[in-house]
This record gives sequence, structure tokens and C-alpha cells, in this order.
Amino acid sequence: MPAYIIADVNVTNPAAYENYKKLTPNAVAKNGGRFIARGGQAEELEGGWQPNRVVILEFPDYATAKAFYDSPEYREAREARKAAADFRMIVVDGA
Repeated sequence: MPAYIIADVNVTNPAAYENYKKLTPNAVAKNGGRFIARGGQAEELEGGWQPNRVVILEFPDYATAKAFYDSPEYREAREARKAAADFRMIVVDGA
């Protein structure tokens, strides 16, 4: 069953965030994932959620999604984003 990583991203330093964006695709692909959404228009339909930048990644399964998050490639990207953005991120099983 697929799994998804969903992030609500508040970019605080756009220039520094560009470096994070350059590092992330390799980490995603190397771990068998793909981008479903990467920013773009988002609109509240219910509940008062005001997302910033929404990113959705799909992985073959939950374990692979977790392995991506802990991979050396993504640890490098996470380090690069420390001064660039605030993240809220979850992993969830797909249907």
C-alpha cells in the first residue's frame, strides 16, 4: 500500500530554500518516491486550515517513506532547510 509524506511549509528565507529544493528531488527519487504536489495553489475548503506551501510525496509503502526521511540524502536537505523554512510534516498510509 502506498504511503504519503505531507508537508505544510512556511518559507522564511526564499534564497536559502532554493538550495533545499535542489537537494530534495534526488533524495525522493533515490528512495523510490515521487512528487504529487510541490507548492502551487491551495485553498481552504473546511476547518480553518491556512496552509502555506503544501508538498505531497508518494512512496511505495510506509517503511520506504520513513527510510526516505532518515536517508543521508534527505538529512543533507533537512540541514539545508534549517535556515530556510519551518516545516510541519506527517507520513500517512494510503488507501
